[in-house]
Amino acid sequence: MGSAADLKYSKDIERIAEEIGYEVAKKGAVLLFGAEKDFDSLSTAACRGAKRGGGLTVGITYGKGLAIIEKQVDVVIATGLERGGGREMALVLSCDAVIAVSGGSGTLTEIAIAYQANIPVVVMKGTGGWSDRLAGEYLDGRKRIIIEEVATPHEAARRAIILGKKYHNRTL
Repeated sequence: MGSAADLKYSKDIERIAEEIGYEVAKKGAVLLFGAEKDFDSLSTAACRGAKRGGGLTVGITYGKGLAIIEKQVDVVIATGLERGGGREMALVLSCDAVIAVSGGSGTLTEIAIAYQANIPVVVMKGTGGWSDRLAGEYLDGRKRIIIEEVATPHEAARRAIILGKKYHNRTL
């Protein structure tokens, strides 16, 4: 999960997102991402990285139709839902763990949905946005899950997969 291009993230942050996708693929996990229709994003950069790593990618998009910005995706799911809550809910609840890079309001929504569902959240240190603001925090006094902070793409993928397996095994 991460910022859309209209938030004007740097090429360095985009490379981090792409490297996370690559690491996820190399570890044999499926990359689900928010597939955009009108902007590139850090999520689509992660998709490109996962494809470079030989991984399986699933893009969850809003509205109707399968036309999205990223053309290297393996599967596109059109939710028929709007951006701003509906699509984010379908995306997050399909994940065993969430990795966030930077992030604006959509990423905040995704983190909050994950928190409510007890889905682990890992954020990349130093990427700005909600990732930096929420690192090491709980979203409220319920202390459901702590937002875990990592420093490298390798560590992000490794930690998300470890936490995701624990979450998955609890929900079976």
